[in-house]
Formats: sequence, C-alpha cells, structure tokens
Amino acid sequence: MTITIELLWAIAGLLLTIAATFVPASFASPTWIWEQQEVKTFSLGVTYQVGAVLFIGCLGGKNAAVISQIAYIFLGLTLLPVFTHGGGIGYLREPSFGYLLGFMPGAWICGNLAFKADPKLESLAFNCLCGLLSVHVTGLAYLIISNIVGWKNTESLSLFEAIFRYSILPLPGQLGIICAVAVMAYFLRRLLFY
Repeated sequence: MTITIELLWAIAGLLLTIAATFVPASFASPTWIWEQQEVKTFSLGVTYQVGAVLFIGCLGGKNAAVISQIAYIFLGLTLLPVFTHGGGIGYLREPSFGYLLGFMPGAWICGNLAFKADPKLESLAFNCLCGLLSVHVTGLAYLIISNIVGWKNTESLSLFEAIFRYSILPLPGQLGIICAVAVMAYFLRRLLFY
C-alpha cells in the first residue's frame, strides 16, 4: 500500500475507534411469528471499540492500524475525552488503560497477519483472535503492574475483581464482535480487490 492510502486508513481507523467507543454492541433477533413483525435486540455487554481496532487492522494493515491507535491514545490523554470514562493524563491510573495500550500491539498483530496470505474468512477470524489476545495480555500485564505499584482509582477493586471485570466479563461479547469483523473484512477485502 502507498503511504497516502495507509494515512487514509489510519484516519478512518481513528474516527472509527472514537465512534465505536460510545456505541454499545448488540445483536438482533427477529421473531419467527409473521404477525408480530418485531425485532428484539440483545446487548453483548461491550462496545464496538475493540472491533474497530481489529477491523482497521484487517483492512488497512499493520501501519495504518497502529498509527490510528497511537493517535487515539494521544488524543485521549491530551486533548479530547475520547475514552469510555473521559480522558486526560489521569486516565493512566484507570484499570482499563492497559487494554487501551493493548490496542497498539493488537492492531499491529491483526494487521500484520491479515496481509500475510490471501484473505479467507477463517484466517481473518484467527487474525482478529490473535489481536484480541494481545489486547488482553497487555491489559492483564497493566493490571498486575498497577496493582503492584499501588495505583488505585476511585473504585477500589482487588486484582481478581479487576481481571474479572475487564477481561473475563467482556470476552464473550468481544468474541461475537470478532465474528462480525471477520465477515465484514472478508467481504470488503474481496470488494476492494486486495
């Protein structure tokens, strides 16, 4: 890819990550009774934020994905409240900040693997899974280090409560998002001929 295209993907990734931070993920379940004609939605308990990170990795490649996440973290720490609970330099003490840091290696791994071979649905899903694993490993490492250092925010969670809240609880919803990201990336890559 040329530098211009990677820059466009990075900007798209930044905007998509910011927007996805505030959109709760859900899935629709239409009723099978013809007369009711209603669609029920069920929350996955997460936002589309991780999906946006991995989606840009699958479509824009490793460089665009990492640049978009570096810009996202920079904006959140310095200028704009683009994180889930606001922003600012004080966000470094949030237990979830390690997962935000994990977006960079997660995006790089997903983007790197996505362009190693021809895009297949199962390989894109595996790439996203590897990226998600990287996000969680980085987040867990940050939780452990912040617990050792003694950083506490307003919530005083034990290490195990924080691991449950930030890694185990959102994992099923994030796995569902990975499935959707892999399908969308597969069709868009075929549509865009790369």
